[in-house]
Amino acid sequence: MADFVQTTVNKTAVRDLAVPIADVTSFNNLVETVIDDNPFGCVGYTGADGEAVAPVVRNREHYTAKVNFLDGEGKRVGTVSLQSPTIAAFEANAAAVMEDATIAAAMGGEAVRNGPGETYYCQLRCHDPSGDDYYVTFTRKTVRISSYQDDAIRTAVEAWADNVGTLD
Repeated sequence: MADFVQTTVNKTAVRDLAVPIADVTSFNNLVETVIDDNPFGCVGYTGADGEAVAPVVRNREHYTAKVNFLDGEGKRVGTVSLQSPTIAAFEANAAAVMEDATIAAAMGGEAVRNGPGETYYCQLRCHDPSGDDYYVTFTRKTVRISSYQDDAIRTAVEAWADNVGTLD
């Protein structure tokens, strides 16, 4: 019987945030700053299809809006959770539910956005000068580095995060 032979060592590191990222705009600004400023020193490359690939790209993302329905006494009588693939869809879907009188009547209450209950997720694929890809994933409550091999990658991301006040 053949044995599995380890070929790489991929690591994961997580930073739990003391305070969740306040809102989707702040979240998106943080992600866009990483993409635009490339603080980890990533490099672009040419993909298998011959197309240029940027040093840092959005790999996957989703955003979950929460809308509570409150009765006349302020008691929650229902909730709607909407997972959307983009921030634009997140905002549009939440607005549609907030304005939908049929849903409000069926729930038996008034629609109220539950901002603190909403979740955001964006995974960035970063291309290290060594040729390896690794991922930096942002949520409202964490920053995760995954699939990296060289500890210098974690050190670079950590040094950057240490200088971003919202990532304490």
